[in-house]
Amino acid sequence: MTTIFSKIISKEVPADIVYEDEFALAFLDINPVQPGHTLVIPKTPSIDGLVCGPEDLARLIVIGQKVGLALKEVVQCDGINFIMNNGEAAGQEVFHTHLHVIPRFSDDGAFEEPIVGEYEEGEATSLADTLATTIKN
Repeated sequence: MTTIFSKIISKEVPADIVYEDEFALAFLDINPVQPGHTLVIPKTPSIDGLVCGPEDLARLIVIGQKVGLALKEVVQCDGINFIMNNGEAAGQEVFHTHLHVIPRFSDDGAFEEPIVGEYEEGEATSLADTLATTIKN
């Protein structure tokens, strides 16, 4: 499937590239949350992080860490978000695996109104037990 990201990889569409190797490409998001907001994508297409190979997913995080460290130095941010939206319901818009690396600042208001919920008594323990038995090593 052709996406805007595959066109960026093939250089059919320009992008402000900050990192490239044989495996991945990192470039500035055209609609940044903050200046420096970067997307890290594998050159081998996969729809999202749930179907991306585990080794490829690990490489994205390693590159994301490099980008994050550079962002902390260059834009003098206070923190970094690593975000990956997997599926339309999670906010994914481009169906090519990608990691958002977003600089954050203490005063940017990002977490002023967090979504807070509570579990019913015993619900968290039950859910954790079910997840633990479902997760495959």
